[in-house]
Amino acid sequence: MLQKRWNILTADDDKVQQLYASLKIHPVLCKILAQRYLDDYDKAKQFFRPQLSDLHDPSLMKDMDKAVARISKAFDHQEKILVFGDYDVDGTTAVSCMLRFLQKFYKSDKVDFYIPHRYREGYGVSKKGIDFAIENGFTLIISLDCGIKSVELIQYARENGIDFIVCDHHMPDDMLPPAVAILNPKQKGCNYPYKELCGCGVGFKLISALARHLKLDDSAAAEYLDLVATAIAADIVPMTGENRVLAFYGLKKANENPNYGILALKELSGVQKELFINSLVFMIAPRVNAAGRMDDARKAVQMFIANTPLEAKHYAEQLHLDNTERKEADKNITEEALAIIENDVVWQTRKSTVVFQSHWHKGVVGIVASRLIDYYYRPTIVLTQSGEYVAGSARSVAGFNVYEAIHQCKDLLLGYGGHFYAAGMTLALDKVEAFRDRFEEVVSATITPDLLVPEIIIDAEVAFKDLKQPFYNIIHQMEPFGPENMRPLFVVRNVTDSGYSRVVKEQHIKFSLRQDNILFNGIGFGMAKKFHLLESKKPVDVVFTLDENEWNNEKHLQLRVIDFRLAEDSQVVEKAVS
Repeated sequence: MLQKRWNILTADDDKVQQLYASLKIHPVLCKILAQRYLDDYDKAKQFFRPQLSDLHDPSLMKDMDKAVARISKAFDHQEKILVFGDYDVDGTTAVSCMLRFLQKFYKSDKVDFYIPHRYREGYGVSKKGIDFAIENGFTLIISLDCGIKSVELIQYARENGIDFIVCDHHMPDDMLPPAVAILNPKQKGCNYPYKELCGCGVGFKLISALARHLKLDDSAAAEYLDLVATAIAADIVPMTGENRVLAFYGLKKANENPNYGILALKELSGVQKELFINSLVFMIAPRVNAAGRMDDARKAVQMFIANTPLEAKHYAEQLHLDNTERKEADKNITEEALAIIENDVVWQTRKSTVVFQSHWHKGVVGIVASRLIDYYYRPTIVLTQSGEYVAGSARSVAGFNVYEAIHQCKDLLLGYGGHFYAAGMTLALDKVEAFRDRFEEVVSATITPDLLVPEIIIDAEVAFKDLKQPFYNIIHQMEPFGPENMRPLFVVRNVTDSGYSRVVKEQHIKFSLRQDNILFNGIGFGMAKKFHLLESKKPVDVVFTLDENEWNNEKHLQLRVIDFRLAEDSQVVEKAVS
């Protein structure tokens, strides 16, 4: 198992004391709130008690009035509207929300949707999609989760009598497409207060503005909150501000009155308990993404817009099957890639990983790259053959800009794109070896040794005596968790094995730990190789999240162990909140 470095966050003591004075909750929890900039009573109250009234007025978004006016004109002139979105969770949920709304409050026979095929058309707005609109008499396209960079294609649509409304959340370039309206909080001159919406979130703001324009009840937009929460969960956007409010109420809807598609996937996944953000990330997102990876993402939209539970289940079963195939491909390719690395001593000492096999499935190379990082923690690229060319996906380690490293190899590539932690590229078959060597050269020259050791960022140190039900109840109220509001991670020091810890299913450890006569049980997944540390009977330090385990209708607090090491070897470095 990879050795990890432990860093513990610090907080301003004065702010922690002020929070403690006003909230009267455990000082450790006050420290965590202060670390998350929830450093006064009002901010904490808004955090713990999110309200839909906290959402910003959609009209604050630049071009919102233009977008509403253009859609209103389409309604008045009985125009055909095409809803266009990307093939991932964010795109398909955004399309589903917009499509349902337009079908309900305009005319279902005047509205259709288009999802580009991942391999035949690629990411974002496609020429084939615009040609479909031209051939079928559409005069307005609403693009969701894409379009901000499609300058030439939107110009092409315009020349053919089609207007575009772009709803996107990706970083705009200096040149914007010639759309009648661009809704993107990240564009210059947009005063919208919250910049971190996902694509479906931007679409939701347009639906909210349209609902207001049509003088509809608030419930007209709220109907789609469970799909918005699914997009927020899957797109890994910050769980702060508006995203937190939308996710909070979206989860409430998903549990009380879910979209038929969410209900069908929940049943197929065998989930009987309450849905949390994690349920959406691990239950819904992989199945929806698998449709685009293995086949055609249109069926994800058809599932979300289904009018009956039976119809939704029909499409959900197809997604479930795609995901089963995706998992099998992912497992096989990961095993093959690990074997390639393990059989080459030179590769094991490199600071990067670039593996290539022509038969690997293009739809899972990004997932496999992430898996390889779990074994060999370094910037990783997995390549496969795609037609006459080689295509691949890159994933990075925390703190290293993989896009910039690929940019420095651009003379060897036919095309590339991406961001700090993930990227894609295409290259000629005869350039694979040269690219592998150049990428290693660039990474070796720029990566610092500490970035090649995985980091665990710990929120706070606790003792077993702190871990009581009221303490856990406050953590539970910090849901929904996500980037910038992760489930708190704790360290407890100098605990000993009670003698009842054991290995289960040859991979995991069931912990039974003692500190000052207080006993705590826990589970550590995939940690069996470290069991000898417990057998030594020496004190250990343990990093964990606090969970609630239900067994025979009784609930008990338990540790979900993330890492542990002998107390005598343990080093925890303090880290200021950045």
